[in-house]
Amino acid sequence: MIKFRSMVSKAEDLQQKLRSENEVDGPMFKISDDPRITRLGRFLRKMSLDELPQLISVIKGEMSLVGPRPLQMKEMKLNPGWRDLRLRVTPGITGLWQISGRTRVSFQEWIKNDVEYIRTQSFWLDMKILFRTLRVLFPR
Repeated sequence: MIKFRSMVSKAEDLQQKLRSENEVDGPMFKISDDPRITRLGRFLRKMSLDELPQLISVIKGEMSLVGPRPLQMKEMKLNPGWRDLRLRVTPGITGLWQISGRTRVSFQEWIKNDVEYIRTQSFWLDMKILFRTLRVLFPR
């Protein structure tokens, strides 16, 4: 997955020191005002510009516009059942999780969204997700 670098180098090492400040459950890691994010990175994330390089992966056929977000291996190891199901489809830039609350939903809900998407995948569901993603990115 291609992305702009929005964090300082050695961000993974710093994550261990910040573990007690984690605001989400499961293997995810999220801090509202993460000190590892650079000033430019904060801007890129706020404007969702950090996702633009992933369009190269879409053009190359490595990703889709819609589908489950790619997870890190440490997150995928937790449950082989849904891991194998998630790996049956092409990962996407946006999906049900992004339009269903993102970090406001638990890790379990994130995975439920992914499984629901995989089981009900259709052109019209993809269009609905893309439209709702645009509404999130460009509110009135």
